[in-house]
Amino acid sequence: MGPTTIALSLLLALLVLVPTRRLALAGSRRETLAAYFLGVWLLSVFAVVAGGPRVLLAVVLVAYVAPFVTVGAGFDALRRRFAPRPLKDVTPRDRDQPPG
Repeated sequence: MGPTTIALSLLLALLVLVPTRRLALAGSRRETLAAYFLGVWLLSVFAVVAGGPRVLLAVVLVAYVAPFVTVGAGFDALRRRFAPRPLKDVTPRDRDQPPG
């Protein structure tokens, strides 16, 4: 590993710290933050080494958007969308007979 690769790895680590900090402020657990940081950092280093700047741009874009998309909110939206709704009674009433 040359000095350029080490410098680029450190720069990528600093870039990944920004969305990781957003997740920390949102209340994510320490283990989740560590897994997120390591996963995105390793993906970005691999993208630079293997794919070049185009792949790195995609990885960094996903890294910055991911903290805004929370898993809990996504599941809540799915539950609301597919939750059974109470049935509305549309049976016609006999108006000629008194109730009871």
